[in-house]
Amino acid sequence: MRPEELQQLIAAASADSEGEVVTRALSRDITLPHTSGTAVLITLDNGRDHTRPNTLGAQGLGDLNRALEAALARDDIVAIGITGKPFLLAAGADLSGFAKIVNRDQALAIARIGHAVFDKLHSSRVPTFAFVNGVALGGGLELTLHCHYRTASAAASRIALPECFLGLFPGWGGAFIVPNLIGPDRAVQLIIENPLSQNKMLNGRQAYELGLADAIFDSADFLARSLDWAGQVVAGSLTVTRPEIDRDEAWDQAVARGRDFVDSKVFGASPGPYRALELMAAAKTADRTEAYAAEDDALADLIMAPELRASLYAFDLVQKRARKPAGAPDATLARPLTKVGIVGAGLMATQLALLFLRRLQVPVVITDVDQERVDQGIGYVLAEIDKLLKKQRISPDEANRLRALISGTTELVDYADCDFVIEAVFEELSIKKQVFADLEKHVPDSCVLATNTSSLSVTQISADLDHPERVVGFHFFNPVTVLPLVEIVRGRATDEEQLATAFALAKTLKKNAVLVKDTTGFVVNRLLLRLIVEIFAEVDKGTPVQVADAALRPLGLPMPPYLLLQLVGPAVTLHVIENLHATFGDRFPISRNLQALVAAGKPGIYEWTPDGKPYVSEETAQLLVVGNQPSTAEQVQERALNALAEEIGLMLAEEVVAAPMDIDLCLILGAGWPFHLGGITPYLDREGISERVLGHRFLPFGVASVPAQ
Repeated sequence: MRPEELQQLIAAASADSEGEVVTRALSRDITLPHTSGTAVLITLDNGRDHTRPNTLGAQGLGDLNRALEAALARDDIVAIGITGKPFLLAAGADLSGFAKIVNRDQALAIARIGHAVFDKLHSSRVPTFAFVNGVALGGGLELTLHCHYRTASAAASRIALPECFLGLFPGWGGAFIVPNLIGPDRAVQLIIENPLSQNKMLNGRQAYELGLADAIFDSADFLARSLDWAGQVVAGSLTVTRPEIDRDEAWDQAVARGRDFVDSKVFGASPGPYRALELMAAAKTADRTEAYAAEDDALADLIMAPELRASLYAFDLVQKRARKPAGAPDATLARPLTKVGIVGAGLMATQLALLFLRRLQVPVVITDVDQERVDQGIGYVLAEIDKLLKKQRISPDEANRLRALISGTTELVDYADCDFVIEAVFEELSIKKQVFADLEKHVPDSCVLATNTSSLSVTQISADLDHPERVVGFHFFNPVTVLPLVEIVRGRATDEEQLATAFALAKTLKKNAVLVKDTTGFVVNRLLLRLIVEIFAEVDKGTPVQVADAALRPLGLPMPPYLLLQLVGPAVTLHVIENLHATFGDRFPISRNLQALVAAGKPGIYEWTPDGKPYVSEETAQLLVVGNQPSTAEQVQERALNALAEEIGLMLAEEVVAAPMDIDLCLILGAGWPFHLGGITPYLDREGISERVLGHRFLPFGVASVPAQ
């Protein structure tokens, strides 16, 4: 691209980027070790603290372009280096700017600008170096990939190409450079598998081992050692070698594996990962110019696609609303916690014990009805600590500290000095009431009593206590380490101090909390079960299990209903549905076939073939009593989504949460609702379902939708 054309594109895009927090490219000259020459070191810095990472919008790209042009115009330099402000290189493109793009020409311009500016690093006549000192996400990581050489800090974290998670792809050169740099197999892992697996990210050492960096240094003297290393490269005393890339069948096999993985995750519902695979396949033979042009077109298409608008809505919820929960009390009311008790030693309880240990670093005591169960629970926690140590996720000193902090007991008197006790026992009202009645005899009056109930009334659980004001719902989701949501439930008597302590604790545990009304099933389970009972009802009427179970697959949901049943278990599912039926009546019908599975002791409706495919065995099929009114998958999907719209409308009328956005947040964080759908309420709006069922939309026009062109 001609310099004047690039300047025109940057000027036009900058005019449309009002409000951008501009990342400046600050240049300084340094004498490069091992040479007598001068290098230009460019530091990216938006002038904010660590809570606002560097991002690359139109104005920021313009500033970087000017810095590179100035450096490249000099004939007295021997190298160019790029790094970031402390702990942060760049968190990628300025996503807030995408919402202001209203036509394809604007989208195409931002794609071309990124390529043109970054390519100056690749085409530079002097060696270029990226010193990855911290966060490097998306376009931030792609910036480093255009450099000739890269170093990484051992303390760096959050290194990733997360675009496919948002329904995009690495569009500033990543789809071409990555497979050609580290090979197609590793590229599929970085570009496809990691973002579609809970947006997994790398640390500095993992990035180095993957081949994204040529050297790795400790953080204490990272920049000095990186410059010393770069000086050796420029002086010719150190040669960087990289593995030869296999361009035969292995390339095609890697892309095919990636496509199978994407199919299993989004079922064709999000175009971004598929475009990424197309571009990665083409990168096998394409030259850089062809690849960049293809990325430009694909990126422009996806920026204007509804899936990205939906993803940006979801991203905004998670990044902003989740951090300032609606209805949370004044944080200064929260009390510090010095010891935590957990009642129960089963899987959920022990997962909670490990989480509290790692995040709070305070004594944690667990209890159960007998010593054998307590010992099993302690054994699980210790085994998980050993796994963390083996994976080098904790140090030996931290492992020893955690082991010393966990203890078990069968005597509730050992909870006498606890500040916070959470129960994780069977989902039965009488059992939970008895647990708290027994606890109240031993814990201090200031101790918060939390229930991990998934559907029962917090008010009823605490009704007979002397101090019901200290009971709060604190509902985690399984697996605890993966799903980031906690539903915090305020009972009728729960006071502000206990509630504030619960919110503060959730933040310390690195969980996102949503305040929900004390009503059966709260948010996530009420909606998931409403969806599931609709599917069960269709099977009871005569729809084949496989047809009903696959009906929602086009949405790209993380798990079909009958597989979810297999995970949770028929008995637990039936028990929760019975609670919902008792409260809400026929909207939550009790499936006779679910009752039959429970009576027969079945773990679910499926068994598995040797190659891992689910099927309904003849024995299980004989248990099922079905009608003669089968439905198509499309009919099942329509009825299920109509039911969700109805239930959400009722929940908002009941003020279960503060706003529709909180419904969306709960399903995204607690049920894995896909980002590319942007939350359940805008999806139902876009598809016209909310207006058809309720006569109105949940959100204003334009929210999570493509702007008029």
